[in-house]
Amino acid sequence: MLNPDVLDWIQGEKKPTLKQLENFTHKVHVPFGYMFMNKPPNEEIPIPFFRTGEAPSEKVSLNVYHTIQIIKERQNWLTNYLKESEYADLDFVGKYNENSNYKVIAKNIRNTLKLPVNWASKFGTWEETLDHLIIHIEEIGIIVNFNGIVGNNTRRKILVDECRGFVLVNKKAPFLFINSADAKAAQMFTLIHELAHIWLGESAGFNNKQMLPADDPIELLCDKVAAEFLVPEIFFIEKWNSSPNIKFLSRVFKVSPIVIARRALDLGLISKTSFFEFYNDYISEFKRKKENQGSGGNFYATAKKRISLRFASYVNNAVNENTLLYRDAYKLTSLKGNTYEKFINEYLFQA
Repeated sequence: MLNPDVLDWIQGEKKPTLKQLENFTHKVHVPFGYMFMNKPPNEEIPIPFFRTGEAPSEKVSLNVYHTIQIIKERQNWLTNYLKESEYADLDFVGKYNENSNYKVIAKNIRNTLKLPVNWASKFGTWEETLDHLIIHIEEIGIIVNFNGIVGNNTRRKILVDECRGFVLVNKKAPFLFINSADAKAAQMFTLIHELAHIWLGESAGFNNKQMLPADDPIELLCDKVAAEFLVPEIFFIEKWNSSPNIKFLSRVFKVSPIVIARRALDLGLISKTSFFEFYNDYISEFKRKKENQGSGGNFYATAKKRISLRFASYVNNAVNENTLLYRDAYKLTSLKGNTYEKFINEYLFQA
């Protein structure tokens, strides 16, 4: 509901002071300069945003829009830094197209990450598998950011129903964004879906409602790649025929039960009705557990995921090389002063 003063401003009965305008812009999260424009600027996101069951859109909520801006600014800076430092282009970006075979793409991603087919088998849980996967992804030059809010503002949440993630693709510094408010089960699938986008050279955002893609050739292909990468078809069918138990197979393949259910759906081994029942029960249980856990946690441990240690290392190098001001380093990392120094000195170098 609008503040009574704002209604008076709109109706021309009162005029705001500069201080009132400044406070108002902070509350609605828009730049102060917008208040002096004759009409609102045309704010469109730089990527198509795909939604399950809907046409792609160029409009998103303000929280998602500002998050894309934050990641885009990081990408722009890092791209220029890598160019000036004469880093080579990443040869896997845009290597395939929408007519390519999903199994070929999945195999190439696995080989590029230097992971054998059974790489996940050495881990005890799929959570450990996810952490290991992120390390390998960043080692080849891709930045992975996890966050469920805008920057560090806990009042500005990014709704999973609107955005599971997005990917900003270029040849020097691809960036992946994963909504950390989502269940880790879904995060792993989103991560590989986004990797497939990089191999296809296509930036995009998506909600993947109930872990199903939008009706778009690229989205459908990325989902197939993700499923094949995480749970190779030939091995999955063999195991399913001997033991069609979702929870058992999740332990075998070191992926979450929700990914196994999705794979079974893709291969026609369970019905959509069965999948949706399983999915809804799983997400409901996840939400209950999350509510019981409450909020909190170590700020700096969370910051490592929000910023990416690889990205932070580039920022720190630039500061030490005197090519980046501390003021700009603070903006790029969403950290300031002593908080930035502690993060760099105690968390970056101990990683």
